Amino acid sequence: MTPELRQLRYFVAVAEDASFTKAARRLHIAQQSLSQQITVLERLLGASLLRRDSRGTRLTEIGSLFLPEARAVLARNEEALSVLNRAMRGEIGTLHLGFLTTTANYLLPPVVRAVRDRLPDLTLTTDDTQIAPLVDGLTDGRYDLIFTRPPLVDGLETRTLITEEVCAVLPEGHRLATRAELKLADLADEPWVLTPRSSWEPWHRRYDGEFEAAGFTPRVVQRATTVQGLLGLVAAGIGVTRLARSSHSLRRSGVVFVPLAGDTARTVVAWAPGNDKPALPGVLDIVSELAAGTDLTEAG
Repeated sequence: MTPELRQLRYFVAVAEDASFTKAARRLHIAQQSLSQQITVLERLLGASLLRRDSRGTRLTEIGSLFLPEARAVLARNEEALSVLNRAMRGEIGTLHLGFLTTTANYLLPPVVRAVRDRLPDLTLTTDDTQIAPLVDGLTDGRYDLIFTRPPLVDGLETRTLITEEVCAVLPEGHRLATRAELKLADLADEPWVLTPRSSWEPWHRRYDGEFEAAGFTPRVVQRATTVQGLLGLVAAGIGVTRLARSSHSLRRSGVVFVPLAGDTARTVVAWAPGNDKPALPGVLDIVSELAAGTDLTEAG
Protein backbone atom coordinates (compact mmCIF):
# COMPACT_ATOMS: atom_id res chain seq x y z
CA MET A 1 0.00 0.00 0.00
CA THR A 2 1.06 3.59 -0.63
CA PRO A 3 1.33 6.00 2.32
CA GLU A 4 -1.26 8.76 2.49
CA LEU A 5 -0.17 12.38 2.13
CA ARG A 6 -1.60 12.96 5.59
CA GLN A 7 0.74 10.35 7.08
CA LEU A 8 3.74 11.88 5.34
CA ARG A 9 2.75 15.30 6.65
CA TYR A 10 2.48 13.92 10.18
CA PHE A 11 5.90 12.25 9.93
CA VAL A 12 7.56 15.44 8.68
CA ALA A 13 5.98 17.46 11.49
CA VAL A 14 7.23 15.08 14.19
CA ALA A 15 10.69 14.98 12.60
CA GLU A 16 10.88 18.78 12.46
CA ASP A 17 9.64 19.31 16.04
CA ALA A 18 11.47 16.30 17.47
CA SER A 19 8.39 15.86 19.64
CA PHE A 20 5.04 14.13 19.27
CA THR A 21 3.52 16.60 21.73
CA LYS A 22 4.65 19.69 19.82
CA ALA A 23 3.76 18.19 16.43
CA ALA A 24 0.28 17.20 17.61
CA ARG A 25 -0.30 20.73 18.87
CA ARG A 26 0.87 22.23 15.54
CA LEU A 27 -1.25 19.81 13.53
CA HIS A 28 -4.29 20.33 15.78
CA ILE A 29 -4.81 16.61 16.38
CA ALA A 30 -4.67 14.40 19.46
CA GLN A 31 -1.23 13.08 20.31
CA GLN A 32 -2.58 9.54 20.46
CA SER A 33 -3.98 9.83 16.93
CA LEU A 34 -0.67 11.19 15.68
CA SER A 35 1.23 8.33 17.28
CA GLN A 36 -1.17 5.80 15.76
CA GLN A 37 -0.77 7.25 12.25
CA ILE A 38 3.03 7.17 12.50
CA THR A 39 2.82 3.52 13.56
CA VAL A 40 0.58 2.77 10.57
CA LEU A 41 3.07 4.55 8.27
CA GLU A 42 5.99 2.54 9.62
CA ARG A 43 4.08 -0.70 9.13
CA LEU A 44 3.22 0.26 5.56
CA LEU A 45 6.86 1.00 4.81
CA GLY A 46 8.22 -1.92 6.79
CA ALA A 47 10.75 0.33 8.48
CA SER A 48 11.20 2.22 11.73
CA LEU A 49 11.37 5.96 11.08
CA LEU A 50 11.38 7.46 14.58
CA ARG A 51 12.90 6.40 17.87
CA ARG A 52 11.49 7.52 21.24
CA ASP A 53 13.65 7.15 24.31
CA SER A 54 14.76 9.07 27.39
CA ARG A 55 16.43 11.66 25.15
CA GLY A 56 13.19 12.40 23.27
CA THR A 57 12.11 11.68 19.72
CA ARG A 58 14.80 11.18 17.11
CA LEU A 59 14.99 10.02 13.49
CA THR A 60 16.38 6.60 12.78
CA GLU A 61 18.96 6.37 10.00
CA ILE A 62 16.23 5.22 7.62
CA GLY A 63 14.00 8.04 8.85
CA SER A 64 16.77 10.57 8.10
CA LEU A 65 17.03 9.26 4.54
CA PHE A 66 13.27 9.20 4.08
CA LEU A 67 12.62 12.72 5.43
CA PRO A 68 13.79 14.72 2.36
CA GLU A 69 11.85 12.37 0.08
CA ALA A 70 8.70 12.84 2.14
CA ARG A 71 9.19 16.61 2.00
CA ALA A 72 9.64 16.42 -1.78
CA VAL A 73 6.41 14.45 -2.18
CA LEU A 74 4.50 17.01 -0.10
CA ALA A 75 6.07 19.90 -1.99
CA ARG A 76 5.16 18.30 -5.33
CA ASN A 77 1.61 17.83 -4.11
CA GLU A 78 1.40 21.53 -3.20
CA GLU A 79 2.82 22.45 -6.58
CA ALA A 80 0.29 20.25 -8.35
CA LEU A 81 -2.57 21.83 -6.41
CA SER A 82 -1.23 25.30 -7.21
CA VAL A 83 -1.11 24.46 -10.92
CA LEU A 84 -4.63 23.06 -10.73
CA ASN A 85 -5.97 26.17 -9.01
CA ARG A 86 -4.24 28.50 -11.47
CA ALA A 87 -5.61 26.48 -14.39
CA MET A 88 -9.12 26.65 -12.92
CA ARG A 89 -8.76 30.43 -12.59
CA GLY A 90 -7.70 30.64 -16.25
CA GLU A 91 -4.22 31.94 -15.45
CA ILE A 92 -2.35 29.19 -17.32
CA GLY A 93 -3.04 26.97 -20.31
CA THR A 94 -3.20 27.64 -24.03
CA LEU A 95 -5.66 29.57 -26.18
CA HIS A 96 -5.59 29.57 -29.98
CA LEU A 97 -6.64 32.88 -31.55
CA GLY A 98 -7.55 33.44 -35.19
CA PHE A 99 -7.76 36.86 -36.83
CA LEU A 100 -9.39 37.87 -40.08
CA THR A 101 -6.46 38.88 -42.29
CA THR A 102 -7.84 42.37 -42.91
CA THR A 103 -8.09 43.06 -39.16
CA ALA A 104 -4.86 41.41 -37.95
CA ASN A 105 -2.72 44.42 -38.94
CA TYR A 106 -4.30 46.66 -36.29
CA LEU A 107 -6.19 44.26 -34.01
CA LEU A 108 -3.73 41.46 -33.25
CA PRO A 109 -0.99 43.54 -31.52
CA PRO A 110 -3.18 45.27 -28.88
CA VAL A 111 -5.19 42.13 -28.15
CA VAL A 112 -2.11 39.98 -27.60
CA ARG A 113 -0.37 42.68 -25.56
CA ALA A 114 -3.39 43.18 -23.29
CA VAL A 115 -3.81 39.46 -22.61
CA ARG A 116 -0.10 38.93 -21.98
CA ASP A 117 0.01 41.89 -19.59
CA ARG A 118 -2.85 40.50 -17.49
CA LEU A 119 -2.16 36.77 -17.90
CA PRO A 120 1.61 36.45 -18.50
CA ASP A 121 1.67 32.66 -18.00
CA LEU A 122 -1.15 31.95 -20.44
CA THR A 123 0.19 30.72 -23.78
CA LEU A 124 -1.37 32.32 -26.86
CA THR A 125 -1.00 31.08 -30.40
CA THR A 126 -2.18 33.30 -33.24
CA ASP A 127 -3.03 32.92 -36.89
CA ASP A 128 -4.44 35.24 -39.54
CA THR A 129 -6.43 33.93 -42.45
CA GLN A 130 -9.57 34.39 -44.51
CA ILE A 131 -13.10 34.17 -43.14
CA ALA A 132 -14.01 30.63 -44.25
CA PRO A 133 -10.97 28.94 -42.63
CA LEU A 134 -11.55 31.04 -39.51
CA VAL A 135 -15.12 29.84 -39.07
CA ASP A 136 -14.19 26.25 -39.92
CA GLY A 137 -11.33 26.38 -37.42
CA LEU A 138 -13.61 27.65 -34.69
CA THR A 139 -16.24 24.98 -35.23
CA ASP A 140 -13.70 22.12 -35.43
CA GLY A 141 -11.72 23.27 -32.37
CA ARG A 142 -8.54 24.56 -34.00
CA TYR A 143 -9.33 28.06 -32.72
CA ASP A 144 -10.74 29.05 -29.35
CA LEU A 145 -11.51 32.64 -30.35
CA ILE A 146 -11.72 34.33 -33.72
CA PHE A 147 -11.75 38.04 -34.50
CA THR A 148 -13.73 38.71 -37.64
CA ARG A 149 -16.71 40.43 -39.21
CA PRO A 150 -20.28 39.12 -39.39
CA PRO A 151 -22.39 37.64 -40.74
CA LEU A 152 -20.95 34.27 -39.73
CA VAL A 153 -22.91 31.05 -39.28
CA ASP A 154 -25.57 29.98 -36.80
CA GLY A 155 -24.60 28.46 -33.48
CA LEU A 156 -21.64 30.68 -32.56
CA GLU A 157 -21.41 33.09 -29.64
CA THR A 158 -20.25 36.61 -30.53
CA ARG A 159 -19.40 39.87 -28.79
CA THR A 160 -19.06 43.14 -30.71
CA LEU A 161 -15.69 44.87 -30.26
CA ILE A 162 -15.69 47.56 -32.95
CA THR A 163 -18.35 49.42 -34.89
CA GLU A 164 -16.87 51.64 -37.59
CA GLU A 165 -17.78 53.56 -40.73
CA VAL A 166 -17.92 51.89 -44.10
CA CYS A 167 -16.41 54.01 -46.84
CA ALA A 168 -16.48 54.23 -50.57
CA VAL A 169 -12.91 53.69 -51.73
CA LEU A 170 -12.11 55.79 -54.80
CA PRO A 171 -8.99 56.42 -56.87
CA GLU A 172 -7.18 59.66 -56.09
CA GLY A 173 -8.54 62.38 -58.39
CA HIS A 174 -11.95 60.71 -58.76
CA ARG A 175 -14.76 63.21 -59.29
CA LEU A 176 -16.37 62.21 -55.97
CA ALA A 177 -13.15 62.03 -53.95
CA THR A 178 -13.56 65.48 -52.40
CA ARG A 179 -17.06 64.81 -51.06
CA ALA A 180 -17.40 64.71 -47.25
CA GLU A 181 -19.94 61.89 -47.49
CA LEU A 182 -21.57 59.75 -50.14
CA LYS A 183 -24.60 57.54 -50.50
CA LEU A 184 -24.23 54.09 -51.96
CA ALA A 185 -26.60 55.16 -54.76
CA ASP A 186 -24.05 57.82 -55.80
CA LEU A 187 -21.85 54.97 -57.06
CA ALA A 188 -24.50 53.26 -59.19
CA ASP A 189 -22.80 54.11 -62.49
CA GLU A 190 -19.25 53.31 -61.37
CA PRO A 191 -17.27 50.18 -62.29
CA TRP A 192 -16.79 48.05 -59.19
CA VAL A 193 -14.07 45.75 -57.89
CA LEU A 194 -15.20 43.18 -55.32
CA THR A 195 -14.08 39.91 -53.77
CA PRO A 196 -15.27 36.63 -55.34
CA ARG A 197 -18.64 35.41 -54.10
CA SER A 198 -16.92 32.18 -53.08
CA SER A 199 -14.82 34.07 -50.51
CA TRP A 200 -17.76 34.09 -48.07
CA GLU A 201 -21.29 33.74 -49.38
CA PRO A 202 -22.99 35.24 -46.27
CA TRP A 203 -21.14 38.52 -46.85
CA HIS A 204 -22.16 38.67 -50.49
CA ARG A 205 -25.81 37.91 -49.73
CA ARG A 206 -25.79 40.91 -47.42
CA TYR A 207 -24.08 43.04 -50.07
CA ASP A 208 -26.72 42.01 -52.60
CA GLY A 209 -29.46 43.28 -50.32
CA GLU A 210 -27.66 46.56 -49.67
CA PHE A 211 -27.06 47.23 -53.35
CA GLU A 212 -30.66 46.34 -54.12
CA ALA A 213 -31.86 48.78 -51.44
CA ALA A 214 -29.70 51.47 -53.08
CA GLY A 215 -31.46 50.80 -56.39
CA PHE A 216 -28.78 49.15 -58.52
CA THR A 217 -26.73 46.06 -59.21
CA PRO A 218 -23.01 46.83 -59.26
CA ARG A 219 -21.16 46.46 -62.55
CA VAL A 220 -18.27 44.31 -61.39
CA VAL A 221 -15.29 44.65 -63.74
CA GLN A 222 -12.74 42.71 -61.72
CA ARG A 223 -12.46 40.69 -58.53
CA ALA A 224 -9.61 40.31 -56.04
CA THR A 225 -9.25 37.72 -53.30
CA THR A 226 -7.82 40.10 -50.70
CA VAL A 227 -8.51 43.62 -49.46
CA GLN A 228 -4.96 44.56 -50.41
CA GLY A 229 -5.78 43.40 -53.94
CA LEU A 230 -8.96 45.48 -54.02
CA LEU A 231 -7.07 48.57 -52.86
CA GLY A 232 -4.45 48.01 -55.54
CA LEU A 233 -7.13 47.78 -58.24
CA VAL A 234 -8.78 50.99 -56.99
CA ALA A 235 -5.43 52.79 -56.90
CA ALA A 236 -4.86 51.65 -60.49
CA GLY A 237 -8.16 53.25 -61.53
CA ILE A 238 -9.88 49.97 -62.41
CA GLY A 239 -12.96 50.65 -60.29
CA VAL A 240 -14.35 51.59 -56.90
CA THR A 241 -15.18 49.47 -53.86
CA ARG A 242 -16.49 49.79 -50.31
CA LEU A 243 -14.57 48.82 -47.21
CA ALA A 244 -14.47 49.45 -43.48
CA ARG A 245 -12.53 52.62 -42.67
CA SER A 246 -9.84 50.61 -40.84
CA SER A 247 -8.77 49.14 -44.19
CA HIS A 248 -6.99 52.43 -44.90
CA SER A 249 -4.13 51.07 -42.75
CA LEU A 250 -3.36 48.58 -45.54
CA ARG A 251 -2.79 51.27 -48.19
CA ARG A 252 -2.27 54.97 -47.59
CA SER A 253 -1.61 56.25 -51.12
CA GLY A 254 -3.46 56.18 -54.42
CA VAL A 255 -6.89 55.81 -52.81
CA VAL A 256 -9.38 58.02 -50.99
CA PHE A 257 -11.83 56.83 -48.32
CA VAL A 258 -15.16 58.70 -48.27
CA PRO A 259 -17.75 57.71 -45.61
CA LEU A 260 -20.98 56.16 -46.85
CA ALA A 261 -23.99 57.64 -45.07
CA GLY A 262 -25.49 55.32 -42.45
CA ASP A 263 -23.20 52.42 -43.38
CA THR A 264 -21.28 50.68 -40.59
CA ALA A 265 -19.30 47.48 -40.13
CA ARG A 266 -18.80 45.47 -36.96
CA THR A 267 -15.81 43.48 -35.80
CA VAL A 268 -16.68 40.71 -33.36
CA VAL A 269 -14.92 38.13 -31.25
CA ALA A 270 -16.58 34.74 -31.68
CA TRP A 271 -16.33 31.41 -29.90
CA ALA A 272 -18.04 28.04 -29.85
CA PRO A 273 -20.61 27.75 -27.01
CA GLY A 274 -19.26 24.35 -25.96
CA ASN A 275 -15.72 25.62 -25.33
CA ASP A 276 -15.07 25.05 -21.62
CA LYS A 277 -11.46 26.22 -21.37
CA PRO A 278 -11.16 28.08 -18.05
CA ALA A 279 -9.09 30.88 -19.61
CA LEU A 280 -11.77 31.78 -22.15
CA PRO A 281 -14.07 33.97 -19.98
CA GLY A 282 -11.15 35.97 -18.58
CA VAL A 283 -9.69 36.64 -22.00
CA LEU A 284 -13.08 37.69 -23.32
CA ASP A 285 -13.37 40.18 -20.46
CA ILE A 286 -9.87 41.54 -21.13
CA VAL A 287 -10.63 42.01 -24.82
CA SER A 288 -13.98 43.66 -24.07
CA GLU A 289 -12.35 46.09 -21.61
CA LEU A 290 -9.69 46.87 -24.19
CA ALA A 291 -12.28 47.58 -26.89
CA ALA A 292 -14.28 49.80 -24.53
CA GLY A 293 -11.29 52.03 -23.78
CA THR A 294 -9.29 51.97 -27.01
CA ASP A 295 -9.91 52.74 -30.69
CA LEU A 296 -8.74 49.34 -31.84
CA THR A 297 -8.81 50.39 -35.49
CA GLU A 298 -5.86 52.66 -34.70
CA ALA A 299 -4.18 50.67 -31.94
CA GLY A 300 -1.92 48.34 -33.90
